[in-house]
Amino acid sequence: MDSPARTITAAQLVDGVAHFASPGVGATTADPVLIVDLDGADETLAAVAASRVATLDQLVIGRSSQPIPPSLGPLVAELDLTYAPSAHACAAPETTVDRAIVSVTDVDAALIEFVKAAALNPQAALIAGQVLRISETLPIPRAIDVESLAYSTLQGGTEFRRWLEARRTLGRPLPPPPAADPVLLERDDRTLRITLNRPERRNAYGTAVRDALVEALQVALVDDTVAKVVLSGAGPCFCAGGDLDEFGHAPDHATAHFIRTRGGAARAMARLAHRMRVDLHGQCVGAGIEIPAFAHRVVAMPDTVFRLPEVSMGLIPGAGGTVSVPRRIGRWRALHLFVTGAALDASRALDWGLVDEVTTSQP
Repeated sequence: MDSPARTITAAQLVDGVAHFASPGVGATTADPVLIVDLDGADETLAAVAASRVATLDQLVIGRSSQPIPPSLGPLVAELDLTYAPSAHACAAPETTVDRAIVSVTDVDAALIEFVKAAALNPQAALIAGQVLRISETLPIPRAIDVESLAYSTLQGGTEFRRWLEARRTLGRPLPPPPAADPVLLERDDRTLRITLNRPERRNAYGTAVRDALVEALQVALVDDTVAKVVLSGAGPCFCAGGDLDEFGHAPDHATAHFIRTRGGAARAMARLAHRMRVDLHGQCVGAGIEIPAFAHRVVAMPDTVFRLPEVSMGLIPGAGGTVSVPRRIGRWRALHLFVTGAALDASRALDWGLVDEVTTSQP
């Protein structure tokens, strides 16, 4: 392979070769990604090699062109993710090693795509990996706080500023007030139906939709007679993610942190998870999957497509996605989606466990 990033073997990882990465501008490593070639790895070194990964400051990505033996499981589980051939893939995500592997038709092409994306926004990519590791075992409320603090840090960074300046050159104004109620409520016996209702903005998770959704979820939180909550979206898609025309308009980063964590929907969704079903269709971008992923049951139409593009904007998911998504598919596949911004169709989302059912007719 004509490597897109520095590549070492598992034996070199054990020997400490990986610690000679050079710092770049602003103390960000010049090469944010380190590749560990697992082909022909000495299986007796797996545990020791795994213990070395946590000491590194890069995203450590495994590469395998062959079936990965179970004895390499400890190393694969410790890496940030591993790309392996589709023929090797195990569709069921029951084990840690399965969830740590992203199966692809062309391993080297996938590595090139990941490395290029990380190089464009290395701070966001590295912080995404750090947050996923830190919050992996935290209680959900604390993990949401970690995500938001990291998000606020990136809001003050050069990568987001570059994206925001490019966006502002388009001269787009703040979105107009909603023409109708941005969220609809309907009570059917013990079922509360909540519908995102701003189709003219593709149900973007802007201030109006966010506040109305949180208010709707509060109804179920305070009313124990609500046995089931069903969340869906009106129009051509469930939710196209954050309203980009509102980005950069918070009064300051600290206030934005408290709005995201205490005024956002993530905490309420997590508290209601055992009563929640979310029906998805069309484009589900950013918050359009971050919020649904908290629910106990997520149902998708066959046309549903998922994307998490925040790293390309110099950010990380900020609506709870670093918490909800990895709890469904594992931190490894979550990092793949975050850094590459790759689209995930409904079928693969089902295989990975991001959704629980794909149906042609919503229940």
